[in-house]
Amino acid sequence: MSTRFNSYRPDGEPTADRWAGALHLFDDLDDLAAAGNGVPVPREETAAERWERAELLFEEKGYAEAARLLAGIVAEFPEHVAARLLLARAYYHSAQLRRAEEELRTVIDRDPVEHYAHLMLGRTLERQGRNAEAAPWLRMAGAFSGESASN
Repeated sequence: MSTRFNSYRPDGEPTADRWAGALHLFDDLDDLAAAGNGVPVPREETAAERWERAELLFEEKGYAEAARLLAGIVAEFPEHVAARLLLARAYYHSAQLRRAEEELRTVIDRDPVEHYAHLMLGRTLERQGRNAEAAPWLRMAGAFSGESASN
């Protein structure tokens, strides 16, 4: 959406997703001219555009906003493991630890050898003070990534 076109970070720099939200302004200019009224018709962002914007927000540390976008993508495409994993990371970094845990458990159910999900689940549980529960997940992450059990 073009509402992000004039978005700026606290340091005064433009937000990374600024252009991603404004690119649709250049779409279908011929269709606009053919309509004859010259008024742009708002269109919904595609899932791919929302994904791109969520990645940009995540990179810029806009974790809560990225999580909002990613939650919609995951609801629309529940089997998309990469989106679910990025959603879990956004939840983790925005201190929504229960939600992160839930998403990570779902990722592991769908992809049991995704070592990063095991690592993140262990770290998420540790951050909640659940160290004993975290230990097996961290060992599994180490085993899947090839690290020794002594690390």
